[in-house]
Amino acid sequence: MNERDPGMRVVHLLRAITVELDRIGERFAARHALHPTDVRALICLLDAARAGTPATPGMLGAQLGLNSAGTTAVVDRLERLGHVRRERDTRDRRRVLLTVDESAVELGWDFFGPLIQEIVAVMGRFDAAGQATVERFLGEVHEAVTRRRAGDG
Repeated sequence: MNERDPGMRVVHLLRAITVELDRIGERFAARHALHPTDVRALICLLDAARAGTPATPGMLGAQLGLNSAGTTAVVDRLERLGHVRRERDTRDRRRVLLTVDESAVELGWDFFGPLIQEIVAVMGRFDAAGQATVERFLGEVHEAVTRRRAGDG
């Protein structure tokens, strides 16, 4: 592909952003005695909470691509550190739900908050039409990446 193609320039920018975000996530993990998988687990759990989706160990394992033993190890680590709680589902006592502790949310905001605020400020420099275009583009890129990861693309 032609490196001057606008699509290729965007691909390279997305890759560069991904690398930098990974580095920031690694720094957060190291600072708080977490494995990078622990950080991804916390993100998955926070995303589920934001979407109103009950978070179970099975759902988390599927999201992370881990078997049952690996998922248990991650949840055990996060629970030991006080970042996650296991709670029985009030509607189905056999089911365990995972909840991110508020202290972990605060820890994340303390570290990532300034970056999040900066990104929100960047988005605020676009008019409503530009914001809608950026959101649509990123949503469609996310769908494409998710399809590829799932083996459908």
